[in-house]
Amino acid sequence: MASKDGFSWTKAQGLKPGVPCIGAIEPPSNLTGTDSRFDVIVVGAGYCGLAAARDASLKVLLLEARDRIGGRSWSSNIDGYPYEMGGTWVYWGQPNVWREIARYGMQDELEISYDFSRGINKYLLAGAQGTQSFSHDEEDAMMASSLSKLANVDGFFGRKAIPFPHSGVLSPEARKYDHMSVADRIAEIKSDLTPNERLGVEAFVLLCSGGTLETTSFYEFLHWWALSGYSYEGCISYLVKYKFRGGQSSFAIRFFGEALSSGNLTYAFSRPVASIKDRGDGVQVTTRDEQTFEAARMISAIPLNVLSDVVFEPPFSPGRKTAAKIGHVNQTIKVHAEISDRDLRSFTGISYPHNGLIYGFGDGETPAGNTHVVAFGGKHNHFHPEDNIDHTIAAFQGFTPMNVERLVFHNWSRDEFAKGAWFFPAPGLLSTYLKDMRARQGNIIFACSDWALGWRSFIDGAIEEGARAAATVQGDLAGRAKI
Repeated sequence: MASKDGFSWTKAQGLKPGVPCIGAIEPPSNLTGTDSRFDVIVVGAGYCGLAAARDASLKVLLLEARDRIGGRSWSSNIDGYPYEMGGTWVYWGQPNVWREIARYGMQDELEISYDFSRGINKYLLAGAQGTQSFSHDEEDAMMASSLSKLANVDGFFGRKAIPFPHSGVLSPEARKYDHMSVADRIAEIKSDLTPNERLGVEAFVLLCSGGTLETTSFYEFLHWWALSGYSYEGCISYLVKYKFRGGQSSFAIRFFGEALSSGNLTYAFSRPVASIKDRGDGVQVTTRDEQTFEAARMISAIPLNVLSDVVFEPPFSPGRKTAAKIGHVNQTIKVHAEISDRDLRSFTGISYPHNGLIYGFGDGETPAGNTHVVAFGGKHNHFHPEDNIDHTIAAFQGFTPMNVERLVFHNWSRDEFAKGAWFFPAPGLLSTYLKDMRARQGNIIFACSDWALGWRSFIDGAIEEGARAAATVQGDLAGRAKI
């Protein structure tokens, strides 16, 4: 099956919208003419909505605007190989993710993204003045030094500043750092950074945030750092090392399958929601095609950047309204290339600040024996790969010469149901509005990885939020007769 989402390009076929995906759902709905009233309606079939729909143990209606599951984490399946369009990497230190991996017996379906056993085995630092080559040990030493300097606000590499990274309360010190940008912090330590360290740390932070240095909350970077064990080695293990051999969609489909097998799940895909009305005694949800459904409770798993596109009645509280208007900053562009240069399987590199893609590395080997390279661009240069394929290929070659045979990507910036990639906040957003984003509003529970407490913006955070929402609804309706 194929999704309408995503793009692929080869020289023979040109640019094509839509890519094969095992997470595309067929049939698109199991609604019947008699289905209109439910215990709970879940809007959004990313990991948060899937976890909520599965765990609610009630009569559930799952509404999804796309034709597939996974939200901002999904994979293609092109010629038997998964290209990850969004969220990719998982780790056993992420508690919610690992619980689900164990639940579905997928412990042995993980693989390491990189392979430094053969090929050029180099870290390429391509700056505006030329390209430098380093070993991966030198890369690790350089990045560990620069990121430790960035995070060492307290003499303990962030451990005193953020001792409890899963806390829902920002301490006065954390609030101070949330009102700082990464640009502010780099200005404080610029004399301590070598030129190469500064290139590396800026590119790494932009890889994380998808914004600009000025629009990236320094606290949220510290939060990621703390969750990763306060070290660069931890960041690699948690953020970019382990992935599913069959792609993220092979994981997400387990959630959907279990929910469906319970007999409690009704679903409808390709069904964007237009309005949500809390009437006091229940919630009424109307889709763009003017179908109306009712439930005692509703779980909104809609991302922050598109929350304002749905009409809510009563209107949002002032805090949530402002947070939704501000949104988050991440406009990362993630692009995959299948290349015939097999020696580049062991390359990692930065091409910054002049290039459209700033971070790239060998991420797998296709069934044809070619190298899979994944690269990331961002808001710093407004890069849109579908606008100019020649420019996109040139951006890959900005790391090092390579022969690009295929491109695969999803442009999250132009996705009407995302308007950006994973959540990353501007300075001040969390310290001012995190409580508002997490608050329920009458019969509506707002659940999304964007405002998770732990691995916020990650798959783990989405599962955390889905479980919280399901427990809340179950608590509300416990002891009541089923609708």
